[in-house]
Amino acid sequence: MKLMKDFGHRPWQLPSKHWIMRQTWSNLFFTHWPIAPEILRPYIPQSLQIDTFNRYAWVGIILFVMEGIYPRGLNYKSILPSFPEINVRTYVQCDDKPGIYFLSIDVGDWASYTIAKRWFRLPYFSSHVSFQKEDQTFQFGSKRKGNSNSPITFNGKYIPLPKIFYPKKGTLDHWLTERYCLYSKDQRGNLYCGEIHHRPWPLQYAESEIHMNTLLSPFNIDLNEVKPISHYSKGVDSLIWNIKKVPSNTFVIT
Repeated sequence: MKLMKDFGHRPWQLPSKHWIMRQTWSNLFFTHWPIAPEILRPYIPQSLQIDTFNRYAWVGIILFVMEGIYPRGLNYKSILPSFPEINVRTYVQCDDKPGIYFLSIDVGDWASYTIAKRWFRLPYFSSHVSFQKEDQTFQFGSKRKGNSNSPITFNGKYIPLPKIFYPKKGTLDHWLTERYCLYSKDQRGNLYCGEIHHRPWPLQYAESEIHMNTLLSPFNIDLNEVKPISHYSKGVDSLIWNIKKVPSNTFVIT
């Protein structure tokens, strides 16, 4: 596969040749807020260090369309139709290896919610998620199921700016987006790591209007007075490896 041969941009080598699935992500909206690390600390496993840029941690809400999920051996036929997804994430390190830690993932696809939640030990929630494009404007909305009294919602719109760029190492744009593994935990507190590979993100800055955002309310985080940084990407193909348990002797409890 050609994607496996394009790895010079990665911070570490490809884990192996034995990836388990390919995914296609498109029309990504990245929006990020700076936050004091101590505010996030109660929601991050103690075995993970909170990653910072200029002394700030960052919380991101990423909206995208999952265009296809292709298990290895079925590279030309997606096992699911396309669907939108919204994830809330922050950035962490384990043994100096930077990655993503998800606080929540909202999705309307039943199979992803049911299977991926158990397989990858990620915090999926069943939600009504809408996403559409009108001219150059993307509009989105989500409402988590089962929260009628205090609904968890996220809706607004964004417009990508014309210039496409590839962020340089050492910049905030690069730090926020170029991540090649995820961390998760199970109910017993065991830590897991999942490797990811894709080509560098083609980014555009975006103008955004967020009309309602209560995705962070379960964490008692209010960022409504802080202006976010917003990016758009037309998307990438990605390879996913099987998630693996991180041996407890490889990390330092903080």
